[in-house]
Formats: sequence, C-alpha cells, structure tokens
Amino acid sequence: MRDEWPSLPFESWKATYETLHRYCQIVGKIQLARTTRINHWWNVGFLLDARGLRTQPMRCAAGLFDISFDFVDHRWTAQTSAGRRASVPLEPRPVADFQADVFRALDSLGIEVRIDDRPVEMPGETLPFRYDREHASYDWAAAGTWFQILLLSQQVFEEFRARFVGKSSPVLFYWGSFDLAVTRYSGRPAPSRAEADVITQEAYSHEDSSVGLWPGTDALGGPLYYGYTAPAPKGYDAAPVRPAEARFDRDLGEFVLPYDVVRRSRNPRETLLEFLQSTYEAGANQAGWDRARLERRGAFPSAEEHAALH
Repeated sequence: MRDEWPSLPFESWKATYETLHRYCQIVGKIQLARTTRINHWWNVGFLLDARGLRTQPMRCAAGLFDISFDFVDHRWTAQTSAGRRASVPLEPRPVADFQADVFRALDSLGIEVRIDDRPVEMPGETLPFRYDREHASYDWAAAGTWFQILLLSQQVFEEFRARFVGKSSPVLFYWGSFDLAVTRYSGRPAPSRAEADVITQEAYSHEDSSVGLWPGTDALGGPLYYGYTAPAPKGYDAAPVRPAEARFDRDLGEFVLPYDVVRRSRNPRETLLEFLQSTYEAGANQAGWDRARLERRGAFPSAEEHAALH
C-alpha cells in the first residue's frame, strides 16, 4: 500500500510545477470567461478524471466544449459537443508558445475567447503569459507523479466529503493556487470582510471548513495537506489535531501535514482521513456548528469497501 503513494520532493519538479501552473491558469481563465458564475466560484475549478484534469462544460457557438490536460499521454485537448477536437502536446515549451498554440487550436474549432493573461495568486509575478519565455519546463514523469498523488488524495477527499450531509463543495482543483480542495459549510453567513476583493468576499461569504492538498514551496519541501476554518474561532490554532506530525502554521494560518508523513505511514488513507477529520472537528466544535444535523450518522463504506460489495 505504501508504495502506491509516490515520492515527489518539491525541488525535483519545481520548474515543471511553475510552468504547469501557468498552463493551468491560461485554461482556467478560459473557463472563467465561458462559464456561469456560481456560488463560491465553484464554476472555475477543474475536475479530476481518469487521465488528468478537465474543465467543466463551457459555452460556444457549436453548443458546449471542454478542455482537458491528459497526464497519461501528455496532451492538451479541446473538444466540442459537435464532435470536433483539437490537441496540443504537453512538452517542454515556453508558456508564451503554449498559450499561442492553445488559442490557435480554439480558433480552429470556431471558439473565440479573450482572457486577461496576467498571473493570479502568484505574489510578485506580473509578466503576461504571452511574453513568458522563462518558464519552459515539462518533465513527463513528474507531471504524471503529481497526477497520481492528486488521484489518491481525491479518493480520500471524496470519502471524507461523503460523511457530511450539509452544504459541501465538489472536490475541485483550483488553478489559481494550484491546489485540490473540498469545503464544508455550517449554513451560517460569515462576517463581511471589508478589506477583501470581490473574489475573496464571494469565496468566504459563509462559514466554512476546508481541507486540501498543495504542492508546497522550497521552504516547506514536498506536497502538503492543509485544513482551516474560516472565520477561525478563538483558540483554533491551539486545538489538538491528528496525527502527531500535524501542526498549525502561523504564516499560512492553517493546520498542515506533510504529504510524506501520509505516504510513509502504515495506512496512508487512514492517516489522511484522521487529519481531515480532526482539523474539521477542531473548527466545528469551537465555532458551534450543528454537527448532529450536518453530519451523516453511522459508518459509511469507503470506496474500497463499496467496490467489494458489488
């Protein structure tokens, strides 16, 4: 079981991550322009499928289209409901060239869309993608490994989501911050954040508890699981969470658990579920969420247990 959760030190794929993050932002901005805004910006998140990341259905003259990143055959593909398709290989190339190829492919399908091609959620980064020739790395093995980690995490996130019957987001991949996340809501409005921009105001309009997976940084090392409650109740940062290696990161304002702790544990699924559940409970208990009403009572089978029954 342990070997199924692969290693991915941050430094081993940093250049690929930085390039792929920008590739995803280009596609994410297309999705933002072509989908109807829904609560908490859930319309902009990518979905995971068996081969990679996929946008949600988007409007075009031919009906609908979607875009996918295939991390098995390493291709970017756009396809329409009229049966037309255009594809671009995922390979080492500057972000500027990738964006040009993407828009040429869309043009060949009769899809016209305009985006603001400046990076978002990348502090200090302002160079528009059309001019970015610095980021040009793509390691096929590293991209595939990241996708495998996403898939393994997504399965556990879905199991965690199934324990909750209140309002919950789908498990979504957010291209702005390049993280996989699922969010639960208490059902109560959150205090207004007067200083926040329109994106943050909408994202945190109601009390929530989020968990997710992030690639990490040079300082933090490899991938990192996180959990937080917003707004954070008093004393939240001192709440006990599990496993023992989990801690509250004051710079991030979140509980964190290194992916490697999960990967090396005897049972990665149970270790990750323990972190997700305990960080949720830390906030929900202190904030007075109506847990009896919001949570599913009794045991609920895991994906593996469900499959064994059929």
